[in-house]
Amino acid sequence: MARSLLAGVCGLALLLMPAASAFGQTETPAAQPAPSAEKPATDQGTGTGAADAADDDSQAPIPFEGGQLTITQPEQDGEKVLAYDGKQLASNYDVFFDRIVEVGGVKVALFDVGDGGNQCGPATVIVWKPEGDTIQSTTVEQDGCGAPPSAVSDNAIYFVPYLLPGDQKPALQWSPTDGLTISGNLTYMPEPGTDWKDIDPEKYQNIIDAFHNEAVYKQAETLLGKDMPDMATSLLVGGGTEKTTSGAFYASGCVPHDCGGNDGFMAVDPAQHKLYFARRGDNGQPNTWPDAKTWPADVKAALDKALGEAN
Repeated sequence: MARSLLAGVCGLALLLMPAASAFGQTETPAAQPAPSAEKPATDQGTGTGAADAADDDSQAPIPFEGGQLTITQPEQDGEKVLAYDGKQLASNYDVFFDRIVEVGGVKVALFDVGDGGNQCGPATVIVWKPEGDTIQSTTVEQDGCGAPPSAVSDNAIYFVPYLLPGDQKPALQWSPTDGLTISGNLTYMPEPGTDWKDIDPEKYQNIIDAFHNEAVYKQAETLLGKDMPDMATSLLVGGGTEKTTSGAFYASGCVPHDCGGNDGFMAVDPAQHKLYFARRGDNGQPNTWPDAKTWPADVKAALDKALGEAN
C-alpha cells in the first residue's frame, strides 16, 4: 500500500499491518475476522476473552493491578458500565473484556466498547495503572465508528485502519509513556496490474471489493472524483452481487446506521468496461454517475428495484 509516512514513523506498525491491507483490503469491515494480535507470553490464558463474554452478559470481575475491573448494567436495558474499584472508566450498550497484555513492562487491559448495531465495530478502551499512580484509561476510536484492529508488540499497541476506496487515514500507536500518537499515514491503493479480465464477482463478499481491481478503481476515480469514499461508504451494509440479463453484476447497500436514508448502488459491466453508480441524495432522489439517461435498460431496472422506486 502506498504510504506517506510522517516523521517518526515506526516500521513495526507497518510490519504488523494485516496482509489484507497490502493494497485495497480484501474484506469489508463486517467481513473481517475478530482483531488478532501478537500476544506476549504473559498474556496467554488471561481473562475470559470477548468471545466468552459475549455469551454471558454477567461478565465476572477481572483482577487487575491490586483491584478489580467490573462490567455492570445498573438499569435493565440500559448502558453497561466499565469501572475499576467503583470508578467509572467507560459506558455504552456493548462492553466486553478483550484481554490483558504487557506493553513496555506495564500491564494493560483492553476492552471493546460500542453502540452495537450493524457494521459499526466497537471502540477500544485501554486501561493501565502507572507505578505509584491511579488507574488510567483512554479510548481509541476512528471516524466515530469503532477502532481499527489492534496488534500488540513489546513496546506499543498499533491500530491499522480499514481503508475504503479513495481513503487516507492515519495509523495509530499507543504506549504507556507516549500515549496515543500517529505512526504513519495510509492511502488506499488497488492491486497494480489488475484489469477487467481479472474481475470475478464470485469472490466478492461485498461489491466494494471490485475497487481492488486497478481498472475499476481508475474508472471509478474518473467518474466519482472526491465523492468516491462517500459512494463506497453507502455500500458498506450489503452482501453479494446479482447479475443483469446483459451480464453486468450489481449490488446495493447503505451507510451503517442510516439504511433507508443513505443508500448506494453499484454495477460493473466487465465486458463493456463500464461502471454505474447511484447514491440517494438528501431529497430522496439518487445522484448517478454517469447520468442515468445513459444507462442500459437492464442496469437502470436493477437500480429502480434496488432503491425501491422509479428513478
